[in-house]
Amino acid sequence: MSSDVSPPRMIGESACFLEMQEHVSRVAPLNKPVLIVGERGTGKELIASRLHYLSARWQQNFLKINCAALSDALLEAQLFGHEAGAFTGATGQRKGLFERADGGTLFLDELANTAMPVQEKILRVIEYGEFERLGGNQTLTVDVRLVAATNEDLPALGRAGRFREDLIDRLAFDVVTLPPLRVRTEDILVLAEHFAISMVKEMGEEFFAGFSESVQRQLLGYSWPGNIRELKNVIERAVYQHPNKTVNRLVFNPFDSPYRPSVSPVREVAESASSELVPDENPANGGAVIDKASVNWDGQTLDFRQHIQDYETDLLRKALEHCQFNQRKTATHLNLSYHQLRGYLRKYDLLS
Repeated sequence: MSSDVSPPRMIGESACFLEMQEHVSRVAPLNKPVLIVGERGTGKELIASRLHYLSARWQQNFLKINCAALSDALLEAQLFGHEAGAFTGATGQRKGLFERADGGTLFLDELANTAMPVQEKILRVIEYGEFERLGGNQTLTVDVRLVAATNEDLPALGRAGRFREDLIDRLAFDVVTLPPLRVRTEDILVLAEHFAISMVKEMGEEFFAGFSESVQRQLLGYSWPGNIRELKNVIERAVYQHPNKTVNRLVFNPFDSPYRPSVSPVREVAESASSELVPDENPANGGAVIDKASVNWDGQTLDFRQHIQDYETDLLRKALEHCQFNQRKTATHLNLSYHQLRGYLRKYDLLS
């Protein structure tokens, strides 16, 4: 949660990027809710900021919260506030984000992760501008513009009964869909140079020497599943490793090393499913889902630990892609808790 004073800079010159920017500029002045849809790392928060600062509310609060980062109870308390004694530890009255954003804009990131009761309260605020603090009976009225973001297919969730369809209708006055970096080919080198120059300044160096031709080809040929956020990490890492020199090598995975510690097989991951995996036909294995093509029994020595590591990394990547990089959905898909999945993604450097 935070309140900014100015919108961050957005960079790009590709046709799809400019079209998206024009779309944002058209809808920004309206006092209507907007839904931002895009893959992880595509800049959904930057678009929300732009919507606020191009509106008549630009001098008022711009507050934001990641709905996936909090439990349902805590999220409800953060959004709507609470009275003293509303729950254990509530020693005093606290204003929620809707109350604090009165007259301004509230950005709800990862909206698909909200529980149904919270969705119902959000819908009431959008329709009537009314809510009560937790533990309170006084109806409060606010004027808040709501901007929400997701990387989920909300209409599909609505049809499945996992998201309120009436809330989707109210949020989707207009939907801004962000293009992934892989289709913004013209922007990759522009963004890379911008991140490189910023890193040079941060390091206190004098100049950026540029990228080698081979590195430029790598940048343009990579699929960038983490989009702009991943590009920024890769470029900053490369500049740090080549101070005052032409960048001639990129490290996409900083954990890659011949001395990398071995990992243990993880039963929960090994038994998890992916759309490209096949079920084990051996009843003794409980119908576990495995990638039978991943093991090559050709008589050669098999590095068991490396094989398990590669298998788990590949399985996690496939599951993330299958679930459109929504981590909570991926955790459910793999029969893991959200925190277990985050641990595996951190272990294999898949969070960038």
